[in-house]
Amino acid sequence: MENTSTPTHCPYCALQCGMNITPLPQGGVEVTERADFPVNRGALCGKGRTAAEVLSPAVRLTTPLVREGGRLVEASWPEALDRIAGRLAATRERYGPDAVGVFGGGGLTNEKAYALGKFARVVLGTSQIDYNGRFCMSSAAAAGTKAFGLDRGLPFPLEDIPRTGCVILVGSNLAETMPPSLRFFTELRENGGTLIVVDPRRTRTAEQADLHLSPRPGTDLALALGLLHLVVAEGRTDEEYIRERTTGWEEARAAAMAHWPEYVERITGVPVPLLREAVRMFCEPEAAMVLTARGPEQQSKGTDTVGAWINLCLATGRAGRPLSGYGCLTGQGNGQGGREHGQKADQLPGYRKLDDPAARRHVAGVWGVDPDSLPGPGRSAYELLDALGGDVRALLLMGSNPVVSAPRAAHIEGRLRSLDFLAVADVVLSETAELADVVLPVTQWAEETGTTTSLEGRVLLRRRAVAPPPGVHSDLYVLHELAGRLGVEKGFPTDPEEVFGELRRASAGGPADYSGITYRRLAEENGVFWPCPEEPAGTTEADGGEPAGTAEADGGEPDRGALPGDAAGAGAASPAVVHPGTPRLFLDRFATPDGRARFVAVTHRATAEEPDAEYPLLLTTGRVVAQYQSGAQTRRVAELNAAAPGPFVELHPRLAARLGAADGDPLAVVSRRGRAVAPARITDTIRPDTVFMPFHWPGEGRANTLTNPALDPTSRMPEFKSCAVRVEVVPRS
Repeated sequence: MENTSTPTHCPYCALQCGMNITPLPQGGVEVTERADFPVNRGALCGKGRTAAEVLSPAVRLTTPLVREGGRLVEASWPEALDRIAGRLAATRERYGPDAVGVFGGGGLTNEKAYALGKFARVVLGTSQIDYNGRFCMSSAAAAGTKAFGLDRGLPFPLEDIPRTGCVILVGSNLAETMPPSLRFFTELRENGGTLIVVDPRRTRTAEQADLHLSPRPGTDLALALGLLHLVVAEGRTDEEYIRERTTGWEEARAAAMAHWPEYVERITGVPVPLLREAVRMFCEPEAAMVLTARGPEQQSKGTDTVGAWINLCLATGRAGRPLSGYGCLTGQGNGQGGREHGQKADQLPGYRKLDDPAARRHVAGVWGVDPDSLPGPGRSAYELLDALGGDVRALLLMGSNPVVSAPRAAHIEGRLRSLDFLAVADVVLSETAELADVVLPVTQWAEETGTTTSLEGRVLLRRRAVAPPPGVHSDLYVLHELAGRLGVEKGFPTDPEEVFGELRRASAGGPADYSGITYRRLAEENGVFWPCPEEPAGTTEADGGEPAGTAEADGGEPDRGALPGDAAGAGAASPAVVHPGTPRLFLDRFATPDGRARFVAVTHRATAEEPDAEYPLLLTTGRVVAQYQSGAQTRRVAELNAAAPGPFVELHPRLAARLGAADGDPLAVVSRRGRAVAPARITDTIRPDTVFMPFHWPGEGRANTLTNPALDPTSRMPEFKSCAVRVEVVPRS
């Protein structure tokens, strides 16, 4: 029998690159390029090419584990599930529902994220749920919602980037974090456009730029305000656009004018001539974009920082127009969808707010429960982790590894150890799973069907290509079995298409409306951009301002008749008119009540922890091309480990000379929260006042031992990107 390929998507970053999976006669699977998917057009990075290696039973979990006598031993599924349900029920009965916490992940499919949020609120009755995507783009989400009334990572497809005139890329090293996307920026320059990269390091991405601005970590807010000051001073504002499509300009302009160029140079270290050149490059073309990533977002003022960059777009008329706008480069594979459908502490499916009575009524109606039975908003991710062992005494964790990924990680590891009970469902025995009382082996990307939502807001279908090893079940099975043991017999199906059908109904009418999307459409159309409501017969106005029947001009699909064969439970009968999806948002109006974008007046403030005599340097953290997030999966791939075997400390030659450090010498980086040790990597691509560490590794080189959990007051994002440290040479033994 001939082996056939299954088209699907990569399990890693938010590009969700298309790939084919083919089972091999001798066992295992082969990953090959898929040229028909427009995001990667056949390109795959090393992580994507080697993704199938984590499917091997040799490197992943294949049987449940329970803790006996201080160590994890193999157990049956009924034994493991009974133990979890019993301990969660006992904790809830003794201490109340909020003593049980739930922590999810930005890699879970939409179906899993939806079911997990429903499980927390309907079965457990707890408000204590959040997910690691809080550490990803929550600041950008908060700023985008304030300004535009809606958060979607990119309000336009990636294919628009090569056709704009200028892109300012702030705090993203996409050449290493999502390499296939670099081609869009290469094509931008080939087409005569320009690329400005803002980063304290001269990264592989910055090497591609026409202009590299290297601000001191934590000063991106001042930089954006300084650029806006120059836009005003040089008469480059778009007054007609400001008047017709925005509100709040006078206050935002006054705040920006307090940040004159020489003042901004003192704060950021970016020379005034470079500030002026950046303004010229951004303002002279007819169209331009600003894209942010974790650099400006992972700060205790991340929401204001992103807001300042959005203000720059609004003041120059570069939002809600073709080939222009502000966008965020989401990091995790389903970082966008993961927060849209109920994993986040304050949200219900469809990106509805949990404290909105109408939203509660709608979702409760779909779930068949009393709206008053739904708990209110809970703690954000770091605050939830910090409460473990105190108010929160038991935790169910799916698809996350906070022992490595959380700020102030040694403290969080201690909080996890202090729990009365910890249950983890994961693909591999991560550092967090090693602490658990029960560990459940669950299926992964190629072994299950489900949807994800990419950084473009494109909902995609991952297809099951191979069977999981015996003894491995899906997260949906886990929630189904636990719900039944906890007294809820219905409402938690194991069929992902059935779950997606309910998600469609729950999201209907919400900001992230998936009601017009079906599995069949996703398969036939290479994904569908939300919002995509299920429409009655006739023509309606889509959110991009385009009539549904003219979507071809917007990069979507033409109208067509109802699709037969949609999943059972998928909602109302198929409409006569199919919404094409919305590749481009805000072209006629923003998603605010009056249709206008909102300037938000912001002003520069220092980071939560500035250098001083004891800790005179700044630490910033990030990723390397061969590893992903906490490394729980990529560190199990030999090729990737050969390319990036462990942590390091990147520092400037002048700093190395002051310390007396040579390349490869062990260095101790010390903050107020702890100490990490890793080899020196000396390079002139970093500022002399800054050191850099990647955060993929546990142990003594764990970068997040050092990072500061100071939280943004709006997004509750920790300040990963800047903290005060000192560096010491460790004597070789």
